[in-house]
Amino acid sequence: MTLASKFLLVLFLAKFLEPAALGLYGLLVASVGYALYLVGLDFYTYTTREIIKRASGDWGDIVKSQVALSAILYVIFVPLLCLLFYYRILPVGLMGWFFILLVLEHFAQELNRVLVALSAQLVASVVLFLRSGIWAIVCVVVMFFDADRQSLQFVLLCWTVGGLSACAVSLVYLARLKSRGWSKAMDWHWIKSGVLIAVPFLVSTLATRGIFTLDRYWLEHLAGLEVLGAYVLFMNISNALISFLDAGVFVYLYPSLIAAHNSGHAQEFRQGMLKLTKQCLAVSVVFGVVAMLLMPYVLKVIDKAIYTEQSWMFPWVLLATALFSLGMIPQFGLYAQGKDKHIIMSHIAGFVAFVLVVYSFSEHSASAAVLAGLVIGFGLSAIWKAVAYQVLSPSEYLLYKRQK
Repeated sequence: MTLASKFLLVLFLAKFLEPAALGLYGLLVASVGYALYLVGLDFYTYTTREIIKRASGDWGDIVKSQVALSAILYVIFVPLLCLLFYYRILPVGLMGWFFILLVLEHFAQELNRVLVALSAQLVASVVLFLRSGIWAIVCVVVMFFDADRQSLQFVLLCWTVGGLSACAVSLVYLARLKSRGWSKAMDWHWIKSGVLIAVPFLVSTLATRGIFTLDRYWLEHLAGLEVLGAYVLFMNISNALISFLDAGVFVYLYPSLIAAHNSGHAQEFRQGMLKLTKQCLAVSVVFGVVAMLLMPYVLKVIDKAIYTEQSWMFPWVLLATALFSLGMIPQFGLYAQGKDKHIIMSHIAGFVAFVLVVYSFSEHSASAAVLAGLVIGFGLSAIWKAVAYQVLSPSEYLLYKRQK
C-alpha cells in the first residue's frame, strides 16, 4: 500500500500541479533524501546488529549514542546545507520545509529501523505507512475535492503531518518497552568503531544516490523546472521497478545467499543467484513492457502538453532504471561473500562517468546529456560488478563457469 501510494501521488500531482511545481517537488524530495545520508551516516548498519545482539530491553545506550552522533552531524552539516538556499539552488521559501522534513524523515527512518531490529515488524510497517503512504492518499483525496488545496505548500504540509505521526507512534511504542541502559556513560570509542564500519558503505551509497540527486539539479539548471517536472514524473514511474524488486525479490533472496555462503553450501548459493537473476529479469521485462503500453493513457489523463512533448525521455529513463536494477544481481552476490570493495568502486566509477558524460554533452542537448549520463553511469557500474563477480567468486558459485 505504501509503494502504491507513493507511485500514485506523483501521477496525481502531475495532474493537479503545474509542471514547474512538480519539478520543484522532485528537487526537494531528492535533496531531503540525499541529506538523510549526511546526517545519518548509514550508522544504522552498525547499531542494528548491536541491538539484535543485546539481551531483551538492554539497548537504551545504543539509541542514546546514535542520537549523540546525529546531534554532532547536524551541527556539521546544517550550515553546509544552508548553502543550497544561500546560492539559490533551492528557493529560500522552501528552507523551513526542507529542514523540518529532513529532521522528521531522519528520526522516523531511524526509529523504524530500531523497531525492525527489535522484531516489531508489524509496528514498523504501520510506522512506514504513516511516514510514506497514508498522508499521500489523504493529500490526493483532499486536492481532488478542493481545488484551492492544489498547491505544493499543501503537499509539504501533508508530508510533515505524516512524518510527525510516524515519529509519535514509534516513540509511544518504544517508551512502553521500558528499555534499560540509558544511564550508561557515553561510549565514544564504540561510536568511533561504528563510524569506521559505516563510512565505506556511506561512500558507495552517496555515489549512487548522487546520480539520482544531481540529475535533477543539472536538468533544472540546463532545461528549466517545467522539463524537470516531466522528468520527475517519468523517473518516479520508472523507480517503481526498483521498489517492486526491493519489496518482492531482493528482500527475500539475499539473506539466503548470505546464509548459504556462511554455511559453505555452494550449490544453494548458485541456485539462489540463478533464482535472483531469473526473477529480476522477468520483473524488469514485464514492468518495462506494461509501462510502455500504459504511458500513452497516463499522458492522456494528465492532459498537459509538456509531458507529451517530453515523453521521448521515458524509454531512456526506463532503460537506466533497468540497468541499475540488473546491477543489483552481481552486487548481492558480491555482498553475500563480503567482497564489498568492488561494489564501492563500481558506484564511484558510475558516478564519475555520469558527471563526465553530462558535462561533455550538455551544450548539445540538456535532456539527452542527462539521460546518456544515467544510462552510461548505471551501465558501467553494472558491468563492473558483473565482471568482479565472475572473476572473484568461486567457480561453484558461477552461473557460467570459467574456462580452465
